Amino acid sequence: MKSIADKVTLREITAETVRAVVKLSVTEHQNRFVAPNAESLAQALFAPEAWYRAIYLGEEAVGFIMLADESQLEPLPESPEVSVWRFMVDVKHQRKGVGRAAMLLVIEHVVRKGIFEKLELSYVPGEGGPEHLYQSMGFKPTGKIEEGEVVMELLLSANTGLTLLSR
Repeated sequence: MKSIADKVTLREITAETVRAVVKLSVTEHQNRFVAPNAESLAQALFAPEAWYRAIYLGEEAVGFIMLADESQLEPLPESPEVSVWRFMVDVKHQRKGVGRAAMLLVIEHVVRKGIFEKLELSYVPGEGGPEHLYQSMGFKPTGKIEEGEVVMELLLSANTGLTLLSR
């Protein structure tokens, strides 16, 4: 029997799938934590560092992830950085392990590039937010607050993805 994690994939968004991704939403209370996917996709059009994917559970779009990946910039910065810019799982699929599985796939993607020392992210603090998920995956607070968001980082090494998969 396949686990939820085995059914989660990250896929490029196409003309055929963009509407399904735009229709995804979080709870009304969670709207303050993340921008709508339509806004994120619009921003990605003008950000060469944007790397974004739909999160799928089987054949259904259930979430969205976007990274700010400086390794996509030309010219390539001397020490490129990467951070999670947007991350959401549709309200109907939260608390099933989809978010954890998707984040593991993102961490594997970043580690495979072999050029980053850490993966950063930030979140709006508050009840119903993602802080516990991030902490459980090894992200640590940096002590920085940017635009009211708590900044966290996951230090990377060649075996970070493998270590996380064994949890």
